[in-house]
Amino acid sequence: MKSFEEYKALAEEYLQTAILVPEGEKGGLAEAMRYSLLAGGKRIRPVLALAFADALGGDLLATLPAACAIEMIHTYSLIHDDLPCMDNDALRRGKPTNHVVYGECTATLAGDALQSLAFETLLSAPLPPSVLVRCASILAQAAGYQGMCRGQFLDMIGEGQNLTSEQLTEINTHKTGALLASSCAIGAAAAGADLPKIEAAFQFGRQLGLAFQIRDDVLDVISTDAELGKPVGSDVQEHKNTYMALLGIDGCAEEINRLTASAISVLEEYFSHTEFLSALARSLAERVN
Repeated sequence: MKSFEEYKALAEEYLQTAILVPEGEKGGLAEAMRYSLLAGGKRIRPVLALAFADALGGDLLATLPAACAIEMIHTYSLIHDDLPCMDNDALRRGKPTNHVVYGECTATLAGDALQSLAFETLLSAPLPPSVLVRCASILAQAAGYQGMCRGQFLDMIGEGQNLTSEQLTEINTHKTGALLASSCAIGAAAAGADLPKIEAAFQFGRQLGLAFQIRDDVLDVISTDAELGKPVGSDVQEHKNTYMALLGIDGCAEEINRLTASAISVLEEYFSHTEFLSALARSLAERVN
């Protein structure tokens, strides 16, 4: 298997050519889409898809469009999440957010267009038709009302309330976990895995996603704007429900460790080549940005 940086480089190279700005067009829709898509980021979602495909003997280049389609969905969600009607954030990945640069209407359309482009990109992958249908179905469910959008909605209506641990977990299983889980499942599906392995990959990603969100909540308290590339302390200022508010820093650390260990145990039960994915899970549990 490859290293994280090698998987990431494959995704970056593909994304660089995914959106071309028409000659002479300045400040248009394509430029706004490209601005956020290429603004940086860890590229965890395409890396997970590529790593699962690789672990199962899949074709990385054939999987690449599907892997990058997930990143397009993720980017669209960030653009919309930053809008004034949502979190109203001015900084993302160390740069002004899309609506600050291009205006609210263009930013909204850029997110919409990235969502459509994601499925166009996924369906262009040189994979068997039955595999493409499965991958597209996984991504659609993860992005829609059963997945990420549901999580964002639950998060919105939960503002100002004192949520239980179970309610907070339901929010983040959908809002953050859905796309991470689908990345793993799509990678497995692209490699031709059977349903039990696809489901196991999904469960690994779901638990990884919860651990990821808890670590995000911790970093929003203990990190700095420069380290995260976005404003810190906003969760407290906006009285958001977070794992830090519910569990405290020690409780969060325990839960991150529990979820990470559980995710790794799923890997070891269903897959042979687990070293890279296990190491990635541990590194995400300890990340500083």
